[in-house]
Amino acid sequence: MSFIVRKGQKEDMAAVLELIVELAVFEKLPNEVEITEEDLLRDGFSEHPKFDVFVAEQNENIVGAALFYERYSTWKGRIIHLEDLIVTQEKRGLGIGMELYKAVLKHGYDLGCKRITWDVLNWNTPAKDFYKSTGATILEDWQVVHMREDALQHFIEAK
Repeated sequence: MSFIVRKGQKEDMAAVLELIVELAVFEKLPNEVEITEEDLLRDGFSEHPKFDVFVAEQNENIVGAALFYERYSTWKGRIIHLEDLIVTQEKRGLGIGMELYKAVLKHGYDLGCKRITWDVLNWNTPAKDFYKSTGATILEDWQVVHMREDALQHFIEAK
């Protein structure tokens, strides 16, 4: 069961979208995915891409993906945010996630990033244990804050 990890290409985006939907189902949020393949193509492969992606390919099928982008920390400088690390359900446990993870970490290291950040659901114990085993720190005293599109619209229009 060999696989390769490589930089994602335009023709991979349909499979990446399928993985994103699979992840949303796993995270118990199946109706939250609004993004389309066209969005991924536009936003990932324009003159100024909004994200990068590594994919894991096995037998010419995309079985995993790590989507990430650069951010800037006022405290640290250049950082990367790992938005999603996804391995399709039937291919978990084969080391694919670890190789995707290592590819993102090496990319950040090569860029001279000061930190790589990501979110993990509090109930996803296997993921938390995996991240801790690699030396990552899970910040218990910080909480993620989101302002969704409807709240943003309401806020802006009320001002």
